[in-house]
Amino acid sequence: MTAAHPARHYLPTLGLQLWTVRRELERDIPGTLRAIAQAGYAQIELQNLANVHAIARLARELGLGLTSAFLDWTALAQPGPAADAELVRTLALARELNLRYLVFGYLGKGGRETITQMRAHAAAANAFGRRCRDAGIQLCYHHHAFEFAPLDDGRTTGWDILLRDFEPDLVQFEFDVFWAAAGGLDPVQTLHDLRGRIAQVHLKDLPAGTPRLWDEHAVPPETFQEIGRGCLDWTRILAACVATGVAQCHVEQDESPDPLASIRQSIDWLRRH
Repeated sequence: MTAAHPARHYLPTLGLQLWTVRRELERDIPGTLRAIAQAGYAQIELQNLANVHAIARLARELGLGLTSAFLDWTALAQPGPAADAELVRTLALARELNLRYLVFGYLGKGGRETITQMRAHAAAANAFGRRCRDAGIQLCYHHHAFEFAPLDDGRTTGWDILLRDFEPDLVQFEFDVFWAAAGGLDPVQTLHDLRGRIAQVHLKDLPAGTPRLWDEHAVPPETFQEIGRGCLDWTRILAACVATGVAQCHVEQDESPDPLASIRQSIDWLRRH
């Protein structure tokens, strides 16, 4: 890896977040995984734990690694006996699959607007993160852009709470450069500011002139762009990932008229740069 080509540092382990191809998986799991492998991805990141054994078996057959999976976010955000049973099941599956990471990836509207709510979510994540750590797994939190909006006091943001309340050895971040930029943050500066607290990064681009967007439901589909088609400075972003010790990166594109073409375009751009 040279300073001019930091993408090469991550290509040998580059993942694809399966949310990108969720509709294709509903139609054809083997064919979709085969297309991911043929595009040149080294691993997949599970969008959830549905069909996990079939997907893991096919991934192994295709030479695709599997180190990270999203858990059911409601099991942490909406606690109770059923939620705790789901967390027990999730942790058992993660150990069975030899995962390195579990990802807490969302908070629904109505449960993320107040300081009290966000502090409760951080506490729940810390508690489960301790259970994960004891099992040899790192819990990560994947943000969107709503975390950057002011909470009920008009000043404090959800991001402020998470940065303050997460115990770094128990909950790391899975940093999403698209959502950071859409929410008004500088991805490069944030990567450096959070050195040692970001384990994984999601890569996707957005157009120049995109207005600040805190509400993920208000983002037009065409805002999600293949790597290299938007305005993000990928050389600086990936160099910051390397410099700050990010372990691995996953391409993700939430919306695309042709997801399989998009995943090829993104990895091809990274290879060329």
